[in-house]
Amino acid sequence: MSENNNKEQDKKKSNLMPGQGKPKFNIWWIIVPIALLFIGYSLLNNSFNQTKKLTYNEFFKAIENQEVDSIVVVSNRGLAQVFMSKDALALTKYKPSAKAPSFGGVKLPNYTVEFGDAKSFEEQLKLAINTSSPETRLVFDREDEGITDLLISILPFVFIIGIWLFLMKRMSGGGAGGGGGQIFNIGKSKAKLFDQKTDIKTTFKDVAGLEGAKEEVQEIVDFLKNPEKYTSLGGKIPKGALLVGSPGTGKTLLAKAVAGEAKVPFFSLSGSDFVEMFVGVGASRVRDLFKQAKEKSPAIIFIDEIDAIGRARGKSNMSGSNDERENTLNQLLTEMDGFGTNTNVIVLAATNRADILDKALMRAGRFDRQIYVDLPDVREREEIFEVHLRPLKKVENELDTVFLAKQTPGFSGADIANVCNEAALIAARNGKKAVGKQDFLDAVDRIVGGLEKKNKLITPSEKKTIAFHEAGHATVSWMTEHAAPLIKVTIVPRGQSLGAAWYLPEERQIVRPEQMLDEMCATMGGRAAEKVIFNNISTGALSDLEKVTKQARAMVTIYGLNEKVGNITYYDSSGQQEYSMTKPYSEQTAVIIDEEISKIIEEQYHRAIKILEENKDKLTQLAEILLEKEVIFKDDLEKIFGKRPFIKEQAVSLKSSTRPILNETPPADEEE
Repeated sequence: MSENNNKEQDKKKSNLMPGQGKPKFNIWWIIVPIALLFIGYSLLNNSFNQTKKLTYNEFFKAIENQEVDSIVVVSNRGLAQVFMSKDALALTKYKPSAKAPSFGGVKLPNYTVEFGDAKSFEEQLKLAINTSSPETRLVFDREDEGITDLLISILPFVFIIGIWLFLMKRMSGGGAGGGGGQIFNIGKSKAKLFDQKTDIKTTFKDVAGLEGAKEEVQEIVDFLKNPEKYTSLGGKIPKGALLVGSPGTGKTLLAKAVAGEAKVPFFSLSGSDFVEMFVGVGASRVRDLFKQAKEKSPAIIFIDEIDAIGRARGKSNMSGSNDERENTLNQLLTEMDGFGTNTNVIVLAATNRADILDKALMRAGRFDRQIYVDLPDVREREEIFEVHLRPLKKVENELDTVFLAKQTPGFSGADIANVCNEAALIAARNGKKAVGKQDFLDAVDRIVGGLEKKNKLITPSEKKTIAFHEAGHATVSWMTEHAAPLIKVTIVPRGQSLGAAWYLPEERQIVRPEQMLDEMCATMGGRAAEKVIFNNISTGALSDLEKVTKQARAMVTIYGLNEKVGNITYYDSSGQQEYSMTKPYSEQTAVIIDEEISKIIEEQYHRAIKILEENKDKLTQLAEILLEKEVIFKDDLEKIFGKRPFIKEQAVSLKSSTRPILNETPPADEEE
């Protein structure tokens, strides 16, 4: 047993980082001894202060009466310590000082006498002793420095050294590449190292969807594991790969999977880790990072949010304040294209702003390939749901992941993870023993629309206006072919909205003009309903106006879908127009663009009014049901309007779900 314990201890010691077993410096090692010295001196000084004092006349009178045994004169302190004889201490006037105070076993004087001029006092004292009391012992002593004076002279230096050591520890204590507590290690890399000994369990099996991205990343991992497979045919290792995608699509998760699959040293850090208040630190950290990676090659470097240092040089640099960031970028460019291909070091980076990155960073030879991580489609969302449902301990058996995937269009992987977590919280809040379908639907509503505010004060007239506004949206969307089908309408305030309508948009790869116009018409249905019913409008259509204005502007200026403006786009995919002080079109063209945008919106507004006037009775009936129930579903619209006559083809064929379909309510977009 003892041998096994010794082996385990040796193994633990071997796993420690260099210097990890040594005690670290602590500023209290300096503060505590100084404090103890002060306390000790204070006690000693208090003991001296307890000694009674004799006046000048009483002192020389005692010498004259031969009552003094010995005298110690401390000339530089202007003090004489008086030790009385045993016979004198027996007298009544000296009895209070018979038991002289002591400190640490050292007997202190019975009395003390203060004097002014030392030379005059010494001459007078010698004369008095020689004349009256020759047996009195006289000792002249001189203290070089008092303890207090010594400490006061040393204390400022100790204080300065303590502050300096404290700042050193704070400024470089968090650096992974530094020696811990040394200010000179501030230029070391802050990258966190993951290797075979690190417990990383994320693999490609944990990354649902992203099949194309996984294939390209898997090739990089395979290259590091089996380089001969590619070099035998003359292939060279890629210098870098850039993961580009919207927030929450799984770029960092994919990098974690690479760390778990590659089984090679993996350096992970953020682009902001290179940024520091000192000049030259960023470039120094880049050099140190690549130096460590070369020493441990084959290796992977992952830089998250690389746009923190990779932004195009010379942009928004009016005062030269970004020179440090540009120097860091220059060093990164040099390192990526500077080391040989046989070092087997690959740089992975992630960003959602690839349009603002420097062109030199994006060229071949640095980031050789760009891997686009898009939002998941309906099939990939189903796979993501299955991954995030695993941690939930109790889920109803009837839960259908196909249905959930169809109810969450446009959701990223992070959004789906949030839906699953929110559903579990809602189920627990309601006292349920398992998470069910309704909990997931409530979670989607909570994330998309915000928290319900049932106690918000709304007047009856406002509630009626809101009901007709939402009923107008529902009616127009039901009567237009390309508008998204309705799922649910509510007039319960949610988030910043006084009412909300849920639709299930069709997942299209391309959008035609008639589809955009139908969506704009349905969006304007709320304000059109107010106009038709009340012959008046309100401010409740603000979000609707913002949405249709963006859509109309995109039709005219981006997609070239306007006949008057023509097949021209003013969209710049490189993002360079963000820094331009002028518009890419003339003032005359700007007037035409504004006119065409207004024309498109007004046409759809009047089209919505026409549809609602033709179905005014059904609109009123729907609004009354909404006022009564506060929430209506697709079934309620079918009872009033009948089945939608528009039939659309399926965009994808879903694979069969691993869970049986809940047979209570069909999917909200079953006609699609």
